[in-house]
Amino acid sequence: MSSRDIYETALYLRLSKDDADSDGGKKTESNSIGSQRDILRAYVQSHEDLRIYDIYIDDGYSGANFERPDFERMMADIRAGKVNCVLVKDLSRFGRDYIEAGRLIQKTFPALNVRFIAVTDGFDSLFADRTDNSLILPVKNFVNDSYCRDISIKVKAQQTVKRKEGKCISAFTVYGYKKNPEDKNSLIIDEYAADIVRKIFAWKIAGMSMAAIAEKLNATGILSPMEYKRSLGMKYHSGFEGSSTPKWAAVSVKRILVNPMYLGTMVQGKQEKINYKVKKRIDKPREEWVYVENTHEAIVSDIDFLTVQDLLKFDGRASNHTDTANLFSGILICADCKAPMVKRINSYKGTKKVFYICQTKNKSMGCSRHSIEEGLLKRIVFKEIKKYLELMASYEETARYLEQMNVNYDQVVEYDSQIASLQAEYSKYYALKSSLFSDLKEGLIDKKEFDEFHQLYERKCNELENAVTAQKKIIKDMFQNGVAAIFQLEKLKENLDIQELDRELLVTAIRRVFIHEDKRLEIEFRFHSEIDKPGVLSRMYHEKTSVQEVV
Repeated sequence: MSSRDIYETALYLRLSKDDADSDGGKKTESNSIGSQRDILRAYVQSHEDLRIYDIYIDDGYSGANFERPDFERMMADIRAGKVNCVLVKDLSRFGRDYIEAGRLIQKTFPALNVRFIAVTDGFDSLFADRTDNSLILPVKNFVNDSYCRDISIKVKAQQTVKRKEGKCISAFTVYGYKKNPEDKNSLIIDEYAADIVRKIFAWKIAGMSMAAIAEKLNATGILSPMEYKRSLGMKYHSGFEGSSTPKWAAVSVKRILVNPMYLGTMVQGKQEKINYKVKKRIDKPREEWVYVENTHEAIVSDIDFLTVQDLLKFDGRASNHTDTANLFSGILICADCKAPMVKRINSYKGTKKVFYICQTKNKSMGCSRHSIEEGLLKRIVFKEIKKYLELMASYEETARYLEQMNVNYDQVVEYDSQIASLQAEYSKYYALKSSLFSDLKEGLIDKKEFDEFHQLYERKCNELENAVTAQKKIIKDMFQNGVAAIFQLEKLKENLDIQELDRELLVTAIRRVFIHEDKRLEIEFRFHSEIDKPGVLSRMYHEKTSVQEVV
């Protein structure tokens, strides 16, 4: 094709967010869509062999790849024979992937008899010689690709810093929160959605299955998280879309129930791009997620969240006659095989007998029945819970008294027999570890035995040191938050006068009930580790009282 022919010319314009953010003031202006359009039109007017067929604009699209709507539209017109010349401001506007850009310019376009012109780079394929094609063009494309890679690295580094600082960098917030209008990187509570989140947690604690919760939300016309965002005018899309009008489902309910964001913990970095040239994102391992606590106001309490996590481990299903699980679902466990106990009903001569047996035995897979009658189980558990509540209430009185007596953190740590016992055991193993050097020197043990014992004692010392730290943290929390706050005493005291065991009381006070074959019950109360600490306060209280009485 000669230079005197008329070329049907595609004006291709592109500007990405990276260019706008990183090029600097003057370059950003020169790269603007308006500026590019003016430059290309002026070029066409000064060349009689060019005629504008159409203008193709990808505004806000990265040059790292060629998955752009108007670029694809242009290529379709080229293949249809409507366009035989592509005009761009410079090679970087065409694309920053030097391999793909080189393939298009040096192979695809020539094969389709398409002329390519980059105005400010002074490149015109119609007049380009071997040097332009084999040296200058690849180098310019390589520089553009390197620029895109550098920008990607800088952006990733900035995002990593912001994540570690607990700043929200996602475009959309988790259901129940919204962006703070005064700070786009912080979250505030969306009261309407937050109320739905609280109800979902309350319904789960009350025994409802996740499917039943989803059905209830749909029946009452509550918009799903996706539809709620769209109702607020957000252009929200999710990989979980399945229908034109998404509804609540068990899986969407579970995503809310297990999300630590509702505790005030920012969780980010769950996915990452494969590289700067590919838009596709891949899931990262959970241990690589970024967690930052206390970045925003919590929607649910710690005790409710932890209770739900325990229940989800043995998630009970609703019966055929109700949308809630049975009273002991997720709580009652076989003491031997650790499988959940299942509810069974025997009917004989019009009389029904309700009891629980081991799930493993029920499936004829071993173990034994561990059978216990429901009425007996309720009476025993209720009696123990009442004792637990009364004990908690007495601890509150003790804590108030000790507060008046100015008892401090160091005094409680010094008085705690459990910490003293752990520290004594630590000292024993530390001494044993230290003595190994002299034993090795005196020939009492060889090098292999030295290494084995040293590793054993070192591991034991670390375990004991961690245990002491954990016990001290419990005491520290007691002083920082108050005993009443830790044990939710106000909430528990409301149940002191309750006359019957219900689901909320059961799951609030108890984590597990283990049933032995001889019908013996082993009850694991919530905060079973922490419960010893108010006991320390109580003993201090009684000793101080006794001393005062003597004086």
